[in-house]
Amino acid sequence: MVYKSVLDLIGNTPLVEISKDIHNLKNVNLYAKLEIYNPFGSVKDRTAYAMLKDHIDEIKKNNMTVIESSSGNTAKALKLLCNINDIDFETVTNRIKIPEVKDILKSFGTNIKELPGLSECPDPNDPNDALKIIAKMMIANPGKYFYPDQYTNPNNPSFHYHTTGKEIWNDLGKVDYFFGTLGTAGSSGGIVKYIKEQNPYLKAYGIVGEKGDFIPGIRNMDEMFEVGNFDLSLYDEIVNVSTSEALDSMFTLVNKCGILGGPTSGACLAGAIKFLSKIDKDLKEEVNVVIVICDRVEHYMSYIKKRRPELFYEEPKDNIYTLTTEDNKYLKQVKVEELDNFIKEEKPLIIDLRGNLAYRNSHIKGSINILESIFLDVVDNAIIFDKYTTVLLICPTGKKSDKFAMFLNKKGMNVYSLEGGMIELINNSYPLERISNYE
Repeated sequence: MVYKSVLDLIGNTPLVEISKDIHNLKNVNLYAKLEIYNPFGSVKDRTAYAMLKDHIDEIKKNNMTVIESSSGNTAKALKLLCNINDIDFETVTNRIKIPEVKDILKSFGTNIKELPGLSECPDPNDPNDALKIIAKMMIANPGKYFYPDQYTNPNNPSFHYHTTGKEIWNDLGKVDYFFGTLGTAGSSGGIVKYIKEQNPYLKAYGIVGEKGDFIPGIRNMDEMFEVGNFDLSLYDEIVNVSTSEALDSMFTLVNKCGILGGPTSGACLAGAIKFLSKIDKDLKEEVNVVIVICDRVEHYMSYIKKRRPELFYEEPKDNIYTLTTEDNKYLKQVKVEELDNFIKEEKPLIIDLRGNLAYRNSHIKGSINILESIFLDVVDNAIIFDKYTTVLLICPTGKKSDKFAMFLNKKGMNVYSLEGGMIELINNSYPLERISNYE
């Protein structure tokens, strides 16, 4: 089969049935939409093409640079589309957490503006925010940039409505349940809208990561309300999935199905089976269920290695990613209303784990700033406090500092987490200090 352009390969991806012997659901016919068969390797190929295709002539004519906030598949797809059309591309992004992805973007010639030291724990009070930075750049350079804005661009869900959703329906003719992971919410939203028009009784479920956890490509529920394309009313329920569940199901896809889906794809399968296993025995007839295989596994080896070192013939070791619910007993927290008395009595070492600019703008008097990424590397490799030193950790929401506190207390240290984090301090009008300069 001959194609005139690689762009003709975007879409029309296969739908593969996953055997009942693998998912063990007797009344479920489970199908995987293999978006990894798009030419650049992910569901974001459709999104990038949808946002750019009608504007290429305008961009070239005005010698504009395409700019986007992405640290992964959208940036990769946009960069390749720009390369093909001899257009400059720049991405402004929070700290890129997957080294392989960063290397891929660099090797393709991407101009990366990576914001310094931002925490994995999202901080709505941090002015060093990618979307705000892009807005400032566009104001300072009128006419220079074309900004697709994947989080609010209606062409994102619209393209999936007209292509991905339609393909699924045409291939099956009957879809009863749909499960999709939520990042920009474009693919899932478009698919759900189309299929619901064909079958108003469709049950749709969004898959998100657990709070304080990190699964590449998807958000937790709190973060979804920052996404303009997210429409909660489309979904019957939101299903939370942990990193461990996502990786277990990812290896099911890889080793049992021969489907090279990555952690996000594993999360989609995990969420689907978690929900369907509760209702399978009560189903009166067989149902057709669709999940989306978003991107490929090869780009996430460092992520997997950190969480499953034994697979790489390395000695397993505890870290914040290996904590279980049993480790909750090690959590020690301080409430905002207790904070002044706690500081007076315990005289703790106060460590603020947020980004540099957020710390500079507001922090507790006497605290020090150690970026979460640096702190993580240190605690992974050493005992850093003795048991006589009281430590208080602060992050934006308290979720990440909770995990660090549990992990360090499990090792015999004396570490507290500020409950609710910096957001709770601000909500309670707690007095904070600001650094106006670095003199």
